Amino acid sequence: MRPIGWLAYRGGMLTIPQEIYDAIIAHARADHPDEACGIVAGPEGSDRPERFVPMTNAERSPTFYRLDADEQFKVWKEMDARDEEPVIVYHSHTSTEAYPSRTDVSYASEPNAHYVLVSTRDADKLGDFQFRSFRIVDGEITEEPWTIEEPA
Repeated sequence: MRPIGWLAYRGGMLTIPQEIYDAIIAHARADHPDEACGIVAGPEGSDRPERFVPMTNAERSPTFYRLDADEQFKVWKEMDARDEEPVIVYHSHTSTEAYPSRTDVSYASEPNAHYVLVSTRDADKLGDFQFRSFRIVDGEITEEPWTIEEPA
């Protein structure tokens, strides 16, 4: 494993498999100029992101996202049946830095989740994407370090 994320957190570290990191970036790139959104599910209580689940931005907007309610119900029901929880809740920002907005904070309803934001504001030039992870609990934003787990 190689540390990548910005270290500003006094707690655990998000460890994300390379293929899931790549999938989140690809989804953000594909949906640009609209915001992309989705989750990565993992076994309950494990903090292991294992199953990438891209979702539909019901707003289809470059400045706002909202999970499609029907799709969200189906995905959460499926996670319950598989004894999973959302380990990562992700979305992209298309013209601003990868930092939670007030709206993002108001939507943060999974206290155990890592909230990953990807900025695609340089997507037209296909430059580097900003990838950051946060914990958002009771309205408080804490940036956390993250690392990519290299394929075996």
